[in-house]
Amino acid sequence: MAGAVLLDADDYVKDVTDPKKTKPGVKAVKSICASCDIACNVAIEVKDGKVERVRHSDNPMFRDNICMKAVAAPSGFNHETRITKPLRRVGERGSGQWEEVSWDEAMADIGKRLNAVIDQYGPEAWAVTTSQWNTGTDHGLGRRIMNHVGSPNWISGVALCAGNTAAVNRMTYGWFPAADIGNSKCIVLFGHNPKKHSWVPIHNQIQRAIKNGAKLIVLDPRKSENAEQADIWLPLKAGSDAAMCLGWLKVIFDEGLYDRAFVEKWTIGFEELRERVNEYPLERVAELTGCEPEAIAEAARLYATGGPSVIPWTPITDMQRNSTSGIRLQSILRAVCGHLDVPGGDVLQGFHPDIVPESDIEMHYKLSIEQQDKQLGSDKHPAFTYRGQRPFLEPGKRVWGREYNNQLTGCFMANPTETFKAMAGEGDYPVKAFFLLGNNPLMSYANMPRILKGMMNQDLIVAHEQFMTPSAQLADYILPGDSWFERPWLTDSFGWMSFYRVSQQAVEPRGEAKSTFEFWRQIATAIGRPEIVPWATIEEFYDYRLEKTGMGFKEFSEKHEIFFTKPHFKKFEQTGFATPSGKVELKSSVLEDLGFDPLPYFREDLEPSEEYPLTMFTGVREDEYFQTGHRHIPEMRKRCPEPYLFVSPAMADKYGLVEDEWAVVENSLAAIEMKVGIRENMPDDLVRVPHGWWKPETETGVDFLSSAYKHSDAMLCLDDEDHLDWEQGIPHLKGLSCRVRMLSAKDT
Repeated sequence: MAGAVLLDADDYVKDVTDPKKTKPGVKAVKSICASCDIACNVAIEVKDGKVERVRHSDNPMFRDNICMKAVAAPSGFNHETRITKPLRRVGERGSGQWEEVSWDEAMADIGKRLNAVIDQYGPEAWAVTTSQWNTGTDHGLGRRIMNHVGSPNWISGVALCAGNTAAVNRMTYGWFPAADIGNSKCIVLFGHNPKKHSWVPIHNQIQRAIKNGAKLIVLDPRKSENAEQADIWLPLKAGSDAAMCLGWLKVIFDEGLYDRAFVEKWTIGFEELRERVNEYPLERVAELTGCEPEAIAEAARLYATGGPSVIPWTPITDMQRNSTSGIRLQSILRAVCGHLDVPGGDVLQGFHPDIVPESDIEMHYKLSIEQQDKQLGSDKHPAFTYRGQRPFLEPGKRVWGREYNNQLTGCFMANPTETFKAMAGEGDYPVKAFFLLGNNPLMSYANMPRILKGMMNQDLIVAHEQFMTPSAQLADYILPGDSWFERPWLTDSFGWMSFYRVSQQAVEPRGEAKSTFEFWRQIATAIGRPEIVPWATIEEFYDYRLEKTGMGFKEFSEKHEIFFTKPHFKKFEQTGFATPSGKVELKSSVLEDLGFDPLPYFREDLEPSEEYPLTMFTGVREDEYFQTGHRHIPEMRKRCPEPYLFVSPAMADKYGLVEDEWAVVENSLAAIEMKVGIRENMPDDLVRVPHGWWKPETETGVDFLSSAYKHSDAMLCLDDEDHLDWEQGIPHLKGLSCRVRMLSAKDT
């Protein structure tokens, strides 16, 4: 990457995590890194109550799973700008003026004001947005309180990333599978690019599988690091994932490469699906994707016959206007080719039999059907709302033992766009109280201008945060959140996996920082409902969840780093699938009943214009950062000090773009500034815009938002109906139209 690099990242991590450099008197504590969404097992070295360093785990299973973000975490959490005391807004919203208050004083006022909003507008006027990381999981307690109070309007970044994938996978076979990469013979990456410092365990699993003979297929517009080593690289057009999958199915069906016995016994809708697939001959798919027909066919054959094969979850197909069809098509490929719930394939794990999952903690049954039906977006885009997921309650209980199976917390969400419309006074009813936990919503969803309007229209905003993010700058209260050094954790990857991992608390929280568990416990008390959260401490809460194991959390965390039962495969042969039909629904009965096309399709009417002739691919991470975080950490900023957009040499020549100079990328919504990075691996019509840029060192308050106006990709992310997936209502972030020009004097 252009910009200063002080030390090669691999050497940096290797040097800092060398176990031979452990100092005398240092205690190593088992931990799970929450600096990104992968949750690697690591060790925290502590001396005299302070973190000395983060290094790799002592467990050989997790030995190589560490990246520079984990190593730099002590610097981040000890940074002078960390919020360590409750802050109350002084002056107008977004004034940038604060005063310190006590937790008791803050909670008393928050409880009073939240109850006032609920009394005046109804419980649905309270919305919450969370992150699965940063301040950490909320343990299902946020949903638990909202369900008791009567609000269905919970949103999360998982609406655009994995949570929506989980909800849509259920429409095919009732659960979101996890890829058994280590035993796979063929790995397919749809735009996903796991590397040494991004999705590290997935990268390591892929590399081990390749060494054991596995083939790699990569579908990515750019020649990524994984594409460089792929057996087949398909440089498909951004946003054409669903079209590619239809082409694969055309080859697989025409050549009889599918598992006929499985299809005949365990699927419904095969003939209707085949008719739909016949609408996509390879010549048409080649035109839609920009790939050669022969290469498309070769990849389809390898996936179907070279297995067991996996299509690991990808954050790319999640974020397209054809997302529902793309996700469904990937799930259909798994099923019809015989790669579902088999060793080396995509495995349906279910729940652990002896541990209470967060799905149970959430108590969704407490929320009445009347209130569920008020969930924002459920009328227009119901796929991951209560309305869209309700048909899976009975099948879920039949197969998995529970009605409300909230995998990756993504199966009962409100729609983010509709939530922000309601906050801005543009919805069917108002939202007037907004809580954000470890989430930076201004920059985490599409259409930042509307989100800003909605936040400025609130009666109450409460942020549980570690740092003064652009979104926190608009809050009434900022309550200091703890770090992953400072809390215990019991995780099953948010309901995705049946195995549990543990993290021990290494040090005491800085200042008055508190966990999300304590935040929600105090909120329940503040609104006069302490009985909703009956546990006094997080350890007591975990003891309750672990009761059937015969161990409390302390004993459990000392004995186990990972806890699971022996896996079983092809479970559907005993239980059927957790769908209304009990089978894999190639033609979705649920989508049909909701009024949508029950078969996958491809919308192809979104093209660049004369005004905006280029295609923009947003949301790709830099290795140094996760989402909108980490830009305050000196070690990371030295490596990547400025935001860069990336273009090909041909595009740079055509538009006069100069390496390392500032440019403007713009569309019909807004314009942002980034430096230019010219890369040989970029296609000539694509602009790559990294996600989440702001500058914590610059001026705060609504007029500046720490440079988020200038650099955040959310400023460019459209969420009008033409740019939304129909079934989910999530935005098209992988193929937006734009233009690029050099920054001129008039822009400054």
